[in-house]
Amino acid sequence: METGLGKPPDALVRVLRLLERWDRLTYAAVARMSTPFLDEPLRVVSRVANHSKPWFATAAVVAAVGGPTGRRAALTGVVAVGATSLVVNQPMKLARSRRRPDRLATGVPSSRWVPMPSSTSFPSGHAASAAAFAVAVGDVVPRLRLPLRLGAAVVGFSRVYTGVHYPGDVVIGAATGAAIGRATSRVAARISRRS
Repeated sequence: METGLGKPPDALVRVLRLLERWDRLTYAAVARMSTPFLDEPLRVVSRVANHSKPWFATAAVVAAVGGPTGRRAALTGVVAVGATSLVVNQPMKLARSRRRPDRLATGVPSSRWVPMPSSTSFPSGHAASAAAFAVAVGDVVPRLRLPLRLGAAVVGFSRVYTGVHYPGDVVIGAATGAAIGRATSRVAARISRRS
């Protein structure tokens, strides 16, 4: 069994190939969904989520109406989004240059399409930022946990539904964002306790 920069073990290669196959099959299954009533709403969600706009808008509202706790939650969420964007859009996307899905060949209906990003597919920055914000703010203001996580899940699904990401891109993006969101909220809690 080789380690470091050598050839990966055969068992690992087999597992990765199996995961890749499932990822593509799941993407194709979503493409075949006959749900035209979802096309426009999910296209809108996917487009609006560009540049984390819903999360910055939510942070502004939470800061404006939530008092000191709301301001701390908003700041924590914005910092989590910034840290996640840095990690996902730089080292992670550069480390694994996965091509975007071929929507036409897979049969994603054109009524679902949003502009195809020029960046690599893995991982999903939209899902990562959404999960980071939802977890970070939800840790500070628990009553917002469920609606924010539902919103993050819709954003993640919209990226597969519109054909710009494989499900695995979304899952890994969301897991990365959630981990960074949790770390950010813990650091913010320590800082708050000290002051």
